[in-house]
Amino acid sequence: MRNTVAVALMLAASLGLAACDKKSEDKAQDANQHAEQAQQKMSEAQDKVNDAAKENAEAAKAQAESNEAAAKEAAQDAPPAESK
Repeated sequence: MRNTVAVALMLAASLGLAACDKKSEDKAQDANQHAEQAQQKMSEAQDKVNDAAKENAEAAKAQAESNEAAAKEAAQDAPPAESK
């Protein structure tokens, strides 16, 4: 009697756990979805890095133009050199 009850309980517990466990197919699909999301996030991050690089290049160009204009202005304002 005890043995039969124990076997029945073990069988019921195993079936219950098996029903709750995700199938490997579900796990594979979840992994694929997460991989796709990660790829999208990486793509977005790369786009942001590219945008930042463009902004830095534009800022460097503007700074160079500003420095050049300041140098020209300083050269025009400087008194002419005396020759002996």
